[in-house]
Amino acid sequence: MQQAIPYKSWVPLYTNTNNPLANTSTNNLVDTKQVLKGSKNMATMVQENAIIVFARRGCCMSHVVKRLLLGLGVNPPICEIDEEDEISVLQELEMIVNKVGSGNNNKRVQLPGVFIGGRLFGGLDRLMATHISGELVPILKEAGALWL
Repeated sequence: MQQAIPYKSWVPLYTNTNNPLANTSTNNLVDTKQVLKGSKNMATMVQENAIIVFARRGCCMSHVVKRLLLGLGVNPPICEIDEEDEISVLQELEMIVNKVGSGNNNKRVQLPGVFIGGRLFGGLDRLMATHISGELVPILKEAGALWL
């Protein structure tokens, strides 16, 4: 089985004028506060990727999501979130999902969160349910994440 080419490579979280990688500490670690600063970067990641997964670092459910999508031939970007950044990232994702004027002002994002085609698809339970019912592959094809 051949591995699928990703829809789009990972969206850079910085521009040439605002490079968070330049803000490294003495032990050469990237300052995550600078990388995750503002909803604009996360909104851009959600909108410009056919599929993207936001998950806790080391979570077994995110591993299942990743393995399922890789088994289907989709190579999704996975944004792993540290425990100390989880609340702020969830708030930013909920702001993206519950945009003003969309009428959906009460959707909650839980990790792992799968976004397909710029919209919140759901978590592991919805992904597995649509896969078992046979509806996942057409959804992925329509979003541009799968070309077969």
